[in-house]
Amino acid sequence: MPKKRRRFSETTPASLSTIPTEWRELLVQWVRLGGNSRWDTLIKKAGLAQKSTAENLLAWLLNNGWAEVDEERKYGDWWPYRVTLCEIKDLRSQLGLPDVDEVVAQWQSLRANLQMKADNNTPLLVALSALDAMPTSRAITRAMLVQSLLHWAKDGRAGTYRDFSLFARAATKEISQAEWDWLDAHFELAEFNIARHTPLLLVSANIILRTSLGDLHLCAMPDFAALTPATVKSIHVIEGQVSTWYLVENRTSFERVARNRQTNEGVIWLPGYPPSWWKEAVKLIINLAPAPAKIACDPDPAGIAIALSAIALWREAGNRAVAWKMGVEELENLNNKKQLSEFDQQQLSGLLKQSLPIELKNLAEYMQKHQKKGEQEGYL
Repeated sequence: MPKKRRRFSETTPASLSTIPTEWRELLVQWVRLGGNSRWDTLIKKAGLAQKSTAENLLAWLLNNGWAEVDEERKYGDWWPYRVTLCEIKDLRSQLGLPDVDEVVAQWQSLRANLQMKADNNTPLLVALSALDAMPTSRAITRAMLVQSLLHWAKDGRAGTYRDFSLFARAATKEISQAEWDWLDAHFELAEFNIARHTPLLLVSANIILRTSLGDLHLCAMPDFAALTPATVKSIHVIEGQVSTWYLVENRTSFERVARNRQTNEGVIWLPGYPPSWWKEAVKLIINLAPAPAKIACDPDPAGIAIALSAIALWREAGNRAVAWKMGVEELENLNNKKQLSEFDQQQLSGLLKQSLPIELKNLAEYMQKHQKKGEQEGYL
């Protein structure tokens, strides 16, 4: 007696419209496994509570032309060990699932479109590499988010996380936390003018801001003030002298420097890559209270790029700006250093092709040689 056999029905596959809802839901899960699975795998997908449902569904699929079942003889009877679903395209269509070929074509089209925009855009190139490693359906949904992010930037939009969710998916809470975490990991959302709440410019200085709605005495604040972009736009006169503006990237370091500044010094928080709202606010401040600047960022490749952005802003306004506390010595003396990532190395390679201020060039070369980076709160 043979120990294995294949069972199938030669009938034309029947409509799925009459099967119970729980069968339909379970069948969707089975189809997503690919259409050729061990019976043990399908039973596990169903769970112990639905074992009977799975057995009844398999019998129906077999008798109605939707499945072929490989069986083996055990314990004196025949038992299924592999199930092959038939007419898989029609099956997916009746279940309301997208056609696999169409899904692949959609992904290829999305990826090609993003690739065209990825020249000299390292974060986008890294994101594309991450998308390539994902299941196709997930890669598509995240690629569409990236596409929306680029359209948001092109339109010059600004807003909160919920504003972006509404823009991307027509609802304010449609982006999951996992998707936000992925976007945060691959893009500086502040660069795209996306913030969790209304952005704030943190400033510490002995100055008085004359606004259209009244006066703000920053000199009365022992640590620092938090100004919304709308508040900054309302400033028309700044009274008081600032000898030097200090820009500090790390929030903890900013607060330390702000509380310990000299009377005639001003300190501004630099929130990573300067977003456009921050640039506009700071431009207004330095136009009304011009002074040279010292820029302090993390001693890492991103810190160098951020410092260059801030230095350029000051020089465009006709003021002097230099890097501060970003030398080889600061990084060398840190107790805790980190290894450069692949992204760090790509960014560093691009930076070293530019004409850098001498202190930042020395720092970049040191990082490249020793493959190390650091964080400024370790010394500032």
